[in-house]
Amino acid sequence: MLPTATVQDRYTDEDAKRFYRAGFWQDANLFDLVEAQAQVRPDKIFASDGTTNLTFRDLRDRGARLALGLRRLGIRPGDRVAVQLPNWSEFTLIATALGRIGGILVPIMPIFREDEVEYLLTHSGAKAAITCEQFKNFGYVEMYSRLRSRCPELQEIISVRSTGTDGRCIPLEELVVSDQVAGEDPELGPHPSPDDGFLIVYTSGTTSRPKGCFHTLNTVRASSAAIARSLDYRESDVQFGPSPITHSTGLVTSMLLPLQSGAASHLMDAWEPNAAMRRIAEYGCTSAVTATAFLEMLLNVYNPDQHDPSSMRMWVCAGAPVPASVVHRAEEMLGGCRILSLYGRSENFLTTMCTVDDAPERSATSDGAAVKSAGASVQVVDDRGEEVPRGTEGDIAYKGPSHMIEYFRDPEQTAALFTPDGYSRSGDLGYMDQDGYVRVTGRSKDIVIRGGLNISARELEELLAEHPLVANVAVVAMPDARLGEKVCVYVVPAEPADRPSLESIVSYLRGRRVATPKLPERLELVEELPLTATGKVQKHVLRDDIKQKLQDGGVV
Repeated sequence: MLPTATVQDRYTDEDAKRFYRAGFWQDANLFDLVEAQAQVRPDKIFASDGTTNLTFRDLRDRGARLALGLRRLGIRPGDRVAVQLPNWSEFTLIATALGRIGGILVPIMPIFREDEVEYLLTHSGAKAAITCEQFKNFGYVEMYSRLRSRCPELQEIISVRSTGTDGRCIPLEELVVSDQVAGEDPELGPHPSPDDGFLIVYTSGTTSRPKGCFHTLNTVRASSAAIARSLDYRESDVQFGPSPITHSTGLVTSMLLPLQSGAASHLMDAWEPNAAMRRIAEYGCTSAVTATAFLEMLLNVYNPDQHDPSSMRMWVCAGAPVPASVVHRAEEMLGGCRILSLYGRSENFLTTMCTVDDAPERSATSDGAAVKSAGASVQVVDDRGEEVPRGTEGDIAYKGPSHMIEYFRDPEQTAALFTPDGYSRSGDLGYMDQDGYVRVTGRSKDIVIRGGLNISARELEELLAEHPLVANVAVVAMPDARLGEKVCVYVVPAEPADRPSLESIVSYLRGRRVATPKLPERLELVEELPLTATGKVQKHVLRDDIKQKLQDGGVV
C-alpha cells in the first residue's frame, strides 16, 4: 500500500498559517464542535428523522460512549470505518464518535450494492463497517457478511437498529457503553487534530472506478462555513435533508452546516415529494441543499390547499445547473423562498454559489461565484492550465482551503489535477462572466448525472463488454425532464439474429450487483458506433441522436 498524504503534502506552511489566521481553518475537532453546542443548547434537538431524535447533549454524551465502545473494539486513529446507512439520525452520532477517537469516516450511499461496496471497502482498507440490517427490502448485513471473506482488512460489522442475534454483526447499541464518559476520558486517547484525516468520500469520474477524496475536518468545515455565510445561516434554521448524508452534499449541509451554527437538521430517508411537503411543514424546515430534481418533483406535486412550505426561506440547487424556468416557477409557487444555485464537487465541496445578497436573477443565469470571503479562488482554464478570457469556455478550476489532501492512495491522479498555478481542474466545462460568475455548460468527464448522482459510463461499458450478446457498447446520458439525465446504452449486437433486449441488459447488470439508479433505462441497437479517425467513439453524436429521438417522440 502507498503511504497516505498529509496536510503538509498538499498545503505549504504559509498556506496553513494564512488559513488559520483568517479563520478558514480552526483548532477545534468535530467532538469539540459538538461539546461547544452541548454547553450552550444541551436540550435542543439537533438531528431528527421522523423516528429518532438526538439533542446536542445526546450527541455529546452518547457520542463519547460510542467512541469508547469503538475504541475497545479496536478502532484506532487513522483506521477507516465504512458507514452505509439511510438518512438516519444515528449517522451524526457515529461521525461524532469517530471524530473523537480519530477514526476516518468512509461514507457509502445506501443505493450501492455488492460490486461497488466491495471495491470501496478494499480500496479504503476499511477495518469496520457500520450499516443497517434491512432497508427498502435489501439485506445490508447479509451483503457485508458475504463481503467479509473477500475484504481482508474488514474485521467488524456493526448494525444500526437491529438485534444482531444471529451473530453476523454487533448491534450499535451494544457498543454504546453504559457508564457516563467525558470527552476527556484518557481511555479515549488524545484528541485528534482537525488537520488529521477525517473523511474519504468516493466520487465517480472518467475512470471505471471511483476515486477517494481524502479530507481533513478543516477542509470540509471551510466549505460548510462558507455556505453558512453565503446563506446568512442562523441558529433558528432547520435544515431539510433528503440528499444522502453518506455523500458530499448531505454530509456537509445536513450535518456540518447546522452543527457549526447551532441549528437543527431533519433527515428524510426515503424521498417522496408529498411526504417531503408534510415533513417541511411538521418540522418547520427553513433550508435545503439538493439536486435540482428534488425541487422540480416538489413543485410538480405542490397544492396550496394541501401543502404549507411557508417555513422555507431558501432552497439551494446543486449537482447540475438549475434551469431558469425552475427558479422562476419555484419562487412564484413557494412565495418567500429564495432559490439559489451552487456548484461543487467532492474534491473541494463548494466551488461557486449564489448568495442571499445576490440579485435573484443570478441563480437563473449562473451557478454563482467563488466565495472570496472564504479564501476561495476560481479560474476557467485551457488544456495547458492557463486562464482563458472571460466568456470563453474552459475547465472550471478551484484553489482554496476546502481542497482535499489527495485522491486516497493515488498520487498520479492527484498530481494530474493541478495547473501550474496550483488550481485544481474539475473536468467540468463552463465560462466566467465579467463579474466573476460561472455558468457550467457541460463536462469533459464521461458521466451521467441522474438526479444529482454521478454515474460512470466507463464502468457500465466495461461490464457490458463481457455480455455474450454484445459486440460493442457505448453509454451516454439522455435528457430527462424529472431527473436531469438517465442512462442510455448503444449496443452493436454480437449476432444480428440474437439481439439483446433492455430487460436482458438490465438483468445482466443486476447480476453483476450494479446499483439500481445506474441501470440503463433505454437501449438503442445499432450496426456500428460512430468513431473518430483514431477509433474513439463519438459520444456527442450519440447524445445528439438520443436527444433527437426523444424530441421526435414528444418525451423531451
